[in-house]
Amino acid sequence: MNASNRQIIFNGLVIDIEQMEVEIGDQGRHTFQIIRHPGGAGVLPVYGDGTIALIRQLRPAVGAFLLEIPAGRLSPEEPPLSCACRELQEETGLTATEIIPLGTIYSSPGVFDEIIHLFAAAGISQGTAQPEAYEEIEVVRLPLDEAMEMAADGRISDAKTLAALLRWDLLQRPGKSHA
Repeated sequence: MNASNRQIIFNGLVIDIEQMEVEIGDQGRHTFQIIRHPGGAGVLPVYGDGTIALIRQLRPAVGAFLLEIPAGRLSPEEPPLSCACRELQEETGLTATEIIPLGTIYSSPGVFDEIIHLFAAAGISQGTAQPEAYEEIEVVRLPLDEAMEMAADGRISDAKTLAALLRWDLLQRPGKSHA
């Protein structure tokens, strides 16, 4: 990619917006605005009986309560695994003895550079949640099959949660292993 004339046109609490000129093959130079985000991590808690935990919380950007995996923004220099474990404990009170990588996703690569690192948590035990002051979170425990039905019919619409559910479900098929 040949980019020039880069400038930050907005510095925010969570994101910055960078404007740049990009040369695209024979199409010439075009202006793009890219939302810069530090990235995040999300984790799908999986109980020994195969049920999972999601969280329901208000998302003001879409004006709705969404069912999601526990997730959060990476702190500067924070490894994604540490972020996932921190968010799991803060938002649900859960801790895990095993963390299984589920890969990464780009949340919206047309405008964001955000990468979300996905994990599953096994060997979980319950502690006390410590959500941020602005978070009101309800933990919802349900069978994986029910969550997959909710993903299929649109009751679960959060992209990182859909990706984590799909990847975990694929790992559970006969002949697959996460070890």
